[in-house]
Order: sequence, then structure tokens, then C-alpha cells
Amino acid sequence: MKNLRIVFMGTPDFAVTILDHLVKNNYNIVGVITAPDKPAGRGRKLNESAVKKYALKENLAILQPTNLKNENFVDELKKLSADLQIVVAFRMLPKIVWNMPKFGTFNLHASLLPEYRGAAPIHWAIINGETKTGVTTFFIDDKIDTGEIILQKEIEILPDETVGTLHDKLMFLGAELVLQTVDQIENGNISTTKQPELEEKSAPKLNSENTKIDWSESIENIYNKIKGLNPFPSAWTLIENNKEIIKAQLYKVEKVYEKHSYNVGLIKTTKKELKIAVENGYINVLEIKLSGKRKMDIKSLLNGFHFSDDAKVL
Repeated sequence: MKNLRIVFMGTPDFAVTILDHLVKNNYNIVGVITAPDKPAGRGRKLNESAVKKYALKENLAILQPTNLKNENFVDELKKLSADLQIVVAFRMLPKIVWNMPKFGTFNLHASLLPEYRGAAPIHWAIINGETKTGVTTFFIDDKIDTGEIILQKEIEILPDETVGTLHDKLMFLGAELVLQTVDQIENGNISTTKQPELEEKSAPKLNSENTKIDWSESIENIYNKIKGLNPFPSAWTLIENNKEIIKAQLYKVEKVYEKHSYNVGLIKTTKKELKIAVENGYINVLEIKLSGKRKMDIKSLLNGFHFSDDAKVL
């Protein structure tokens, strides 16, 4: 077992992979902080976070505060006597928490800071058509994603990359970077770089407004948006078909560059194909989910669903 007493903070699957690498490499995880259980599904059964499920399996001590400034939580955290805290996909910490350990608290962020500070860096890198991204470890301060950079690793974004494939690559890259960062802190040979104040590209939280497809945009922008939201939370649009308005989520698509005289948004179908007219070509839809139906490939949908000649996206 290595010497540093580490408290780990995180919630989703992305964080589990990093925690698992620490455990498998014999780091001394004295506590895990994760989100409270939330009711989910029709039965409103309490759902545990991915990190909690993992921590239970590994018999790690767990704290699930609703309020990070709560006196009882702060006292429990102090009792863990952590030398270092590691944060991966959690929430903003108050100073009383991040300032507690003698070696501080560092965060793993899935971008090359200072670019793409914020909640959804992997999505926005693809949506904005970036060709590279990476992971960064940095010491937490009192603002969001602005602390001094410890280490970074860069990765190429492939032309057909989706947020799903890039998420998994960055997760494993991030796990390696966290181990490197802990080793440097433990060995006392760490040097940090101050981040510039300027922030050119941000990664705001995704919502129903910024995940809706704007069909008046360029074919590249539309394609990147759909890729950057596939498979979660997915890009969406409204379809007008036979005077009915249907919500549709788009997943796998292709760009088709071709001259045409159709109005932007018109849907063209054959027995096996659904294309949406855009400027300078079409978005060829390969995988879709219509409201009330399951997600399916386009051939399966067209087998039992008819689009009118004047069907269009809104």
C-alpha cells in the first residue's frame, strides 16, 4: 500500500475508471465522496451513483453529503485525515473542503485547459469541430476549472468520433494522468503552470435548447453537433409529418455533399433511406428515435412508418 491517504470524489462511470486504476495500483483510498442516492424510474426506487456501487464492492468508506458545507460532513471528512483529495466529475467544492488536505485537492478535467472549462468539455470539442483535445490535472481554487495546471495529455479527435467513443478514450487517458499526478505529488517533484485568464472556448451545461439541431447551419456544423451528442444526451429536432409534430432524436448520420434545389429541412425517403436537405447537401440519417418508439436503424423505421412527400424538420 502506498503512503498518501487519498479521498476520492466523483459520481459517474467516467470517475469509476479513475478510482479503479487507483485501487488496482494499491493507492490508499481512505474515503469516497459521491452524490446522494436519487429516486429513479417508475417505482421511484433509490438509485446509487456508479461510484457508490464501485466503492461498496471494494469496501471503501463512503460519504454522500447533500450540502458540502454541512458541519457534520466537514467533521467526517476531517476524521479521514486525507493528505490529498482527487476530484473527477463531481461538483464545485467550497474552500473549507478543497483546502483541507496538506497536499491540496486536484481535479481531472476532460479538455486541454484553459479551453473548454465547464460541464460538458467532451461534447463541445466535437460539436465545435476540434481535431484534438485531451485531459488536464489541476489544483482546485475558488473558481471553476481555473487552478494551476499540473499535467496534460493530448489526443487526436478522429473525423467520425462521437462523444461516446471519445469519452471512453479520455477516461483511460485520464486514469493514466491521475496516477502520474499522484506519483509526482508523493515524490515531491511537482511543478505547476498558471492558467491564463482568457477563455476562448467554453463547455456550458447541455440543455434542451443547445442540443436542438438548427437546420439552417452548415452541413459540417449539423454533422458535428449530432456526433458530439451521440449517444448521450442526443441531438433532437421536430418533424412535421401529415400535420403531426413528432420529436425525433438523431444518433448515427452521414454527410452527403450534393447540389439540390429542395428547401432546407425537407425530408426525402426511399424504402431504405432517409435524407434531410441542408445547404450544399443532405444529412443521411442512419439511426433515429421517434417519440414513443425505440431507437432503431433507418431501414427498420421505414419498414413500418410512412413519411409524407412534404414531411420536414422544424
